[in-house]
Amino acid sequence: MYYYFRRRLNYSGFSAFINVYKTYFKYGKVQLDRVVITAGMKDRYTFEFDGIKHIENLRKLNKGGILLTAHIGNFNLAKHFFDEKHTSAVINLVISDFEHENIKNYMESVTGQSAVKIIVLQKDLSHIFKMNQALKNNELLVFAADRYLEEAKTWNADFLGAKAKFPQGPFKLAIRNDIPVLFVHIMSEKNFHYHFYARPYIPEKNTPKEVLKAYLENLEKMVKKYPHQWYNFYDYWNDFS
Repeated sequence: MYYYFRRRLNYSGFSAFINVYKTYFKYGKVQLDRVVITAGMKDRYTFEFDGIKHIENLRKLNKGGILLTAHIGNFNLAKHFFDEKHTSAVINLVISDFEHENIKNYMESVTGQSAVKIIVLQKDLSHIFKMNQALKNNELLVFAADRYLEEAKTWNADFLGAKAKFPQGPFKLAIRNDIPVLFVHIMSEKNFHYHFYARPYIPEKNTPKEVLKAYLENLEKMVKKYPHQWYNFYDYWNDFS
C-alpha cells in the first residue's frame, strides 16, 4: 500500500505512510458497515443512486448483462441498493475462490446468507454453464475484474502509470456474446452515506481489449477519487523497486 500511494499516486513519503493507515481504517469501517446494513439497520445510512437507470435499461434488452467492478468500495452492498430501488435484477457474483472462507462463514452467522448468487470459477470450467444459464435468464454477472487466477489468460495493461495483469475472461465473454456492459462501484462517503455508480460501456471498436481499456479508465477515476478504498494488499504491479 505504501508503494501504491508513493509510486502510483505520487504522494510524498510521509503522506504515503499516513495514508496506508487511513486505508486500513477505511477498510475496517466498510466491513462494519456491511454487518450493520445487512443486519437490518439500513435506515442509519443514506444511499445515492447515480446511474441506476442503466441497470433497468440493460435488463430491458433481455440479454442479461455484465457488471464490471473491482476490489474497491463495498460492492457487497449491491443487493441492498437494488432492493432500495425495488429492481428485480438478479445478481450473480463471479469469484475466483471463497476468499477468507472463515470470515465469510462468520459474516453469514451474523447477517444471514446473502441473496446474491455466487458462481465460483472452477478448473473444470463447470462455471461456464452456470454463467450462460444466468445470462439466458436475463440475470446479471458481476466480475471484480482487477484480479485473476494464476492459470487464467491475462493481458498486460497500463493502470495508474505502470503495467499490471488483468484477466481476459470477462472482457472476451462480453464481446463474444454481444452482452451489454456496465462499470459499477459502491463507494463509502462521509456521514454514513454510500454512492452507487453505474456507467455504460459505449463501444467504439468493440473488442475485448477496448472494453478493458475503458474499464481501466473508469477504475482510475474511482481510485483517484477514493484512494483509501482500493483493497489489493499485495505487490499488484510486481514492482517493489
